[in-house]
Amino acid sequence: MKATLERRVALIGGVTAASLILVGAVLAVSVSGHGLETAAAAEPAVKHVEMPSPDALPGAALSTRLTNSNAFAQSAPGLTFQQRRDFFFGNRLFNTNWAVAPGSVTKFDGLGPTFNRVSCSGCHTRDGRGRPPLNDEKHLDSMLIRISDGQGNPLPQYGDQFNDRANHGIPAEGRVAFHWETQKGEYADGTPYSLTKPVFELTDLNFGPLGDDVRISPRVASEVYGVGLLEAVPEKEILAWADPDDSDGDGISGRANYQPDPETGKMLIGRFGWKANQPTLRAQNSGAAAGDIGITSPVHPDENCPPAQTACADAPTGDHPDLSEEFLRKLTHYTRVLAVPVRRKPKAPEVMKGSRIFADIGCAACHRPSMTTGKNTALDVLNDQTFHAYTDLLLHDMGPELADNRPDVKATGTEWRTPPLWGLGLVPVVNGHLRLLHDGRADGFAEAILWHGGEAEASKERFRSLSEADREALIAFLKSI
Repeated sequence: MKATLERRVALIGGVTAASLILVGAVLAVSVSGHGLETAAAAEPAVKHVEMPSPDALPGAALSTRLTNSNAFAQSAPGLTFQQRRDFFFGNRLFNTNWAVAPGSVTKFDGLGPTFNRVSCSGCHTRDGRGRPPLNDEKHLDSMLIRISDGQGNPLPQYGDQFNDRANHGIPAEGRVAFHWETQKGEYADGTPYSLTKPVFELTDLNFGPLGDDVRISPRVASEVYGVGLLEAVPEKEILAWADPDDSDGDGISGRANYQPDPETGKMLIGRFGWKANQPTLRAQNSGAAAGDIGITSPVHPDENCPPAQTACADAPTGDHPDLSEEFLRKLTHYTRVLAVPVRRKPKAPEVMKGSRIFADIGCAACHRPSMTTGKNTALDVLNDQTFHAYTDLLLHDMGPELADNRPDVKATGTEWRTPPLWGLGLVPVVNGHLRLLHDGRADGFAEAILWHGGEAEASKERFRSLSEADREALIAFLKSI
């Protein structure tokens, strides 16, 4: 039976207290504010998750009250004089356009020989979020393409990231072509919707075919603010939410990715990247410098030139490494202390209603509302902070529609790290768009939810079965956090 019935019973103050939702042949009862659900069929119960107070600061001590186009680029309050100096120098590094070596300013040369962008901010504009090409744009300006064979290994002639740009006289690896595909659907109340996704193809290849088992994974640049808090959460707290075998039967089986530290070789829990494939901000920043800009560092001292790319290997180089230890330290400090913008109108009735719906339909099972940092972190300002990023930093199977089919360390081709939701409502203000998910296919929150599958399939169906008013309330909440 495909009928969908929803009945809301209003109690004191007009607050929704109970919902009867029949989706397919599954009858479920959920109690708003408690997240309790009893099912007449096999649908897992929604686990109760406590939502933060509307007064709570998203970034705790690392929060900023600025909500304009510079909202993502503010430092944490309470830094020492020297920490603020390092922050501003790191900001300069983040926004520096690196030059081809040899350059007139040798401390800022060493670009390429192959690369994607000439600066960190080239993808992370104002420390915000990238997007796929839109309208008549032909190039990837704030996203990149990961590549590998079917087992996740780098391709011998291209490596693990496709560099579509190069210094003069050096052949780029090729060109990225794309088109959009559309699929139709409708909410349970009959309201239609359309979902689109970009489909990418690597063309004009300069170093031979990619191979029959190549895996292509497009990735938009993620927002940078608040990452110091994510780095400071103790590993045991992240693992406390992991349930790889779904032992509690709620249909959610998050698990950690692990990656060897590129300097020590020690296996650490992954926290950063779309598949949680980087364990620390130092590893994340130095890896992006090497892969995105072609900048060497103490962590990645070798030029990004696969063996087949002889012109790349023979190109002039700058200081070795291009990014000195001092510069890498200050760049990492900069990202570590970027503040999180406060919420907008968190006590509006529609927003508070949306918060309850977010918990009731199961979104908070993966988008964990709250985490707490450790007591001996990299900086005092990061110690013992309870913040609200709406992520568990774990991998979840998101189903075939979102799969890139590319393994990444211990992540499978259908798994993705739960992305933080804090601050996304300001992306249109800072970056002029609201393209969501790993490849930017979703235009806004509703489309992003509707692409969910796998472990999130039940929550997606609950969202699809909400009334229009409840859908709008949920989106109002997401825009506020």
